[in-house]
Amino acid sequence: MFSYLRLLFLILHTILCSVLALIFTLIDRSHRLYFVLTKIFGFGILTISGIKVKVTGRENLNRDTAYVFASNHLSLFDIPVLQYWVPNNFGFIFKKELAKIPVFGWQLYLGPHIIIDRRNPEKAMKSIERAKKHLTKRGISVLLFPEGTRSKTGEIQSFKRGAFHLAARVGFPVVPVTIEGTKDLMKKKPFRINPGTVSLHFDKPIESDNLNSRKDELELMEKVRDIVIKNYESVKQWQ
Repeated sequence: MFSYLRLLFLILHTILCSVLALIFTLIDRSHRLYFVLTKIFGFGILTISGIKVKVTGRENLNRDTAYVFASNHLSLFDIPVLQYWVPNNFGFIFKKELAKIPVFGWQLYLGPHIIIDRRNPEKAMKSIERAKKHLTKRGISVLLFPEGTRSKTGEIQSFKRGAFHLAARVGFPVVPVTIEGTKDLMKKKPFRINPGTVSLHFDKPIESDNLNSRKDELELMEKVRDIVIKNYESVKQWQ
């Protein structure tokens, strides 16, 4: 019963924040208000769900620098965790189908995010080129989930090159991000939201302004994946 109350409050919180986000995108194209709201949204989701976050590595980040954050992906809770704890303002890449969701999808479309058509590689690459102009002009960081989708097993999946193609185009340093502990926060059968502690680690940024070829991008991709896997296994051993 308590899990259903949590779900109700989560839905109401999401609706309220989505409405405000839509209003803010219309009246403030600098997105300052939007980014403040994302912190409030993330904090609300974590508080309502009873989720605590143990954060390490924030000393590796400079709030005034734009980064490409490359994170593993385990759960829907990954995004609010990152929205609240990443110190830099960032947009993220989302699939075009989400833009059709009333209010929630509309604010994503109008916000500082990047819409992408995963079914059409040519359009996806064009989205990356638009993202380059958007990010470099505004100096906004970008969050990517290089696996492309949530891991069903909890293990780190293969990374996709698109994230690192974007990194090469914008020239922002790439920050390997490791999340552990979000996978089991929500059960579907029977439905239950489990309070818990999540581990979040920001590794040292890796420069990407010297990527000149596909080979360079793939090497960076594997390097970042190896770092994420190493940190993921380390966190699991600590717990």
